[in-house]
Amino acid sequence: MHYSVSMRPLVLNSLFAALTSLPGVGPKLELLYAKLLEREQPRVIDLLLHLPSGAIDRRARPKLNEVLPGQVVTVDVTVLEHRPSPPNRPRAPYRIVTGDDTDATLTLTFFHARKDYLEKLLPVGEKRYVSGTAEIYDGMLQMVHPDRVVDEKGFADLPLVEPVYPLTEGLGHGLVRRAMDGAVSKLPDLPEWQDEAWVARERMPTFADALRQLHRPHEPHDIVPEGPSWTRLAYDELLAGQLALALVRAHMRRQSGRGSSSEGHLRAKILKALPYALTHSQQQAVNDIINDLALPQRMLRLLQGDVGSGKTVVALVAAAAVIEAGRQAAFMAPTEILARQHLKTIEPLAEAAGIRVAILTGRERGSGRKEILDRLVLGDIDLLIGTHALFQEDVAFHDLALAVVDEQHRFGVHQRLALTQKGDAVDVLVLTATPIPRTLVLSYFGDMDISELREKPAGRQPIDTRTIALSRVEEVEDAVGRAISEGKRAYWVCPLVEESEKIDLAAAEERYAELRKRFGKSVDLVHGKMKGAEKDAAMERFSTGKTQLLVATTVIEVGVDVPEATIMVIEHAERFGLAQLHQLRGRVGRGSGQSTCLLIYKAPLGETAKARLAILRETEDGFRIAEEDLRLRGEGDVLGTRQSGSPGFQVARIEIHGKYLGAARDDAALVLNRDSALASERGQALRHLLYLFGKDEAIKLIRAG
Repeated sequence: MHYSVSMRPLVLNSLFAALTSLPGVGPKLELLYAKLLEREQPRVIDLLLHLPSGAIDRRARPKLNEVLPGQVVTVDVTVLEHRPSPPNRPRAPYRIVTGDDTDATLTLTFFHARKDYLEKLLPVGEKRYVSGTAEIYDGMLQMVHPDRVVDEKGFADLPLVEPVYPLTEGLGHGLVRRAMDGAVSKLPDLPEWQDEAWVARERMPTFADALRQLHRPHEPHDIVPEGPSWTRLAYDELLAGQLALALVRAHMRRQSGRGSSSEGHLRAKILKALPYALTHSQQQAVNDIINDLALPQRMLRLLQGDVGSGKTVVALVAAAAVIEAGRQAAFMAPTEILARQHLKTIEPLAEAAGIRVAILTGRERGSGRKEILDRLVLGDIDLLIGTHALFQEDVAFHDLALAVVDEQHRFGVHQRLALTQKGDAVDVLVLTATPIPRTLVLSYFGDMDISELREKPAGRQPIDTRTIALSRVEEVEDAVGRAISEGKRAYWVCPLVEESEKIDLAAAEERYAELRKRFGKSVDLVHGKMKGAEKDAAMERFSTGKTQLLVATTVIEVGVDVPEATIMVIEHAERFGLAQLHQLRGRVGRGSGQSTCLLIYKAPLGETAKARLAILRETEDGFRIAEEDLRLRGEGDVLGTRQSGSPGFQVARIEIHGKYLGAARDDAALVLNRDSALASERGQALRHLLYLFGKDEAIKLIRAG
C-alpha cells in the first residue's frame, strides 16, 4: 500500500535513497543491513534511526596500573616484545607485550594472526594508542583483539567519544560507523514541525541536530535515551503516530455511520442457549456495544479481556444486533486454528438463534469457496468467520455492518481499513486477549473506546504455578507420566525463537522423540512448520483424547481450547515474555480438574527472568501482568510486535518517553482542529514528519476526503 513517491516532499529524497547510495555499502552489505534494520530494502533514514546503545570514551587515558578490568579503555603504550605462536602450535595466540612508565604491562593477544601484519602494526620500541576491553587473565592484564591500534597521527583523527551500535553477524562497528557517517552527512535542512514555543521552552534540538548529536556525540551522556536529543526524536515519533491515528479516526468519522438498532430477539435467543449467565463486565460490554451500534457515528471499540473471559460470546451478541437489523457481520482471526476455534464456540449458539454462519480461510478453495462467496453477496450468510482471506478482492458482502477483529496487534492499520471498506460505514470491534496497559492503548489505538472484561469466567479453576530447574527435567517427566496413567492430558511447550528456528525445531522434535520413547502413542507433536491440515489433525487427536501429551512450539499460544487439559509444562520458560507465559498458562484451568503449570528454567537466571517468573507465581491477573511486563521489558514485546511487525516504536521507549504520549495526542488533536488538511505552514512541515516515520498512508486519507 505504498503510494506514488511524487507526493513525498523532494527535500526528503536523500533520506529515502537506498543504503547502497552510501559509501562502502554494496549489495552484500545491504543484505546484512536488511537483517539488522528489519527492513527488506533499508533506506538511509532507517539507518539514521538505528540509535547507539552506548559509547566508548577515549578522553580519559588511564595509566596501566589504574586500568580496571572489564572496561573499555584507551591507553598509550610502548611496544616491548613480540611472542609469536610456537611453530608446532599454530593455533596458539600471538602475544605482544606492551608497557608504560608505571612498570605495569599489557599483553595484546591475537588469534589466527599474520606475523608480518602485526610487526608493521606494532613495531617494537614504538609508541601506540590501543583501545579495547582489558581483562585479567592468568594474573596478567590482557586485551584480546583491540578495537583500535593507532599511532600519534591516527589518534589525532579518532573521535574521542564514539557511539556503539546494536549489530548483527557480519556487520562490525567499523562498517556501521562508516555508513552512519555517510548517512549523517546527507541530512538536509528540514522545516520545523514542532510547536516553536515548545522547542524553545524545552531547549530541544532540531530533528537533524538531534540525529547529528546521537551519531557524533561529544560526551557519553549525549546519547542517553533520557537526554534532549533522544527525547526530541521520541516525541517526533509519538506525534507522528498520534497524528496518523487521528487522521484515520477523522477519516472514519467523516464517513458518517449507519445506526443498526434491533429489538434484541436474536440476542435473547443466544443468551438463552448459553450454559451460564453473562458476567457483570460481559453484560456491561454488551450494553456499551449495543448503544454504539445504534448511533449514527461509526463504532471503534476495543474489548480487552484475559484468556477465556468470554470475548467471543460478547462479539457474537454484538453481531446478533446488526443481523437482526437485516445486515451482516464478519469475524476475523489471525490464524486458521483460531478461526476454526471461534467457529466451534459460535456455531451451536448461532444455530439456536437461527443465524447463518460460514467460514472462509485459505483452505476453502474452488467450488466450495465460490458457493460461500455467492451466498455472501446475496445476503444468505449472516456471519462470516475467517482469516485475512476475508480481505481478498473477490470477497463481497451484501451489507456488512460490523467487523470483529481478533488479536488486533497482529493486523496493521492497512488491514483494519481494508476490512471496513468492504461495507458502507462499517462498525469495528477489536478483541484482544493481551490486556494492554493504558499508555499502550493510547499509542496503538489513539482514542478508541474501551471495554474490559475483568472477571474470570464461570468454571475457571485457579492454576498451581511452580518453577523447576532444567536439571530436574526427569522428575517432571515422571510426574507427567503419572498424570497420563491417570487419564489426564498435558501440554509440553518448547520455545521457538525466530533466529534459530531450525535448532529450536530440532529441540522440540528431540523432546518429542524422547517422550514418545517413554509414553508411546499417547504423545503427539504440533509446530509452526506443519501444514494447516496436519496441525488441525494433531489438535483434534489431542482434544478428543486419542493422544494425551501434546508437545508443541508456541502455535498453541492463543485460543486453543481443550478443557480436559490440566497440565502445562513450559520448557526454557526464561526465554518467553511474561504476556506469552500468561497466555500459555491460560490454556489449562479451563475444566473441572485441578490444573498445574510447571515453568522449567535453565539456571542461572538473569534478574529480569527471575522477576518475570516470580510475578507469574504470584498472580493470574492479566492486567497486572501486562503492567509488570511493560515495566520489565519496554513496549515492543508486550504486544508481541517484535515478531509480528506491528507499529512498534523505532526510537521511543515507552518506559522512558511514555509520559509524552498524552501531550502528543493533545497536540495532534489541536493541529487537526485548526488545520484538518495539514495545509498551513506547520501542517506542511508535519507532512515531512509523517513520511520520516513511515506514517504516510495517513496523508492519503486527507486527500480521500
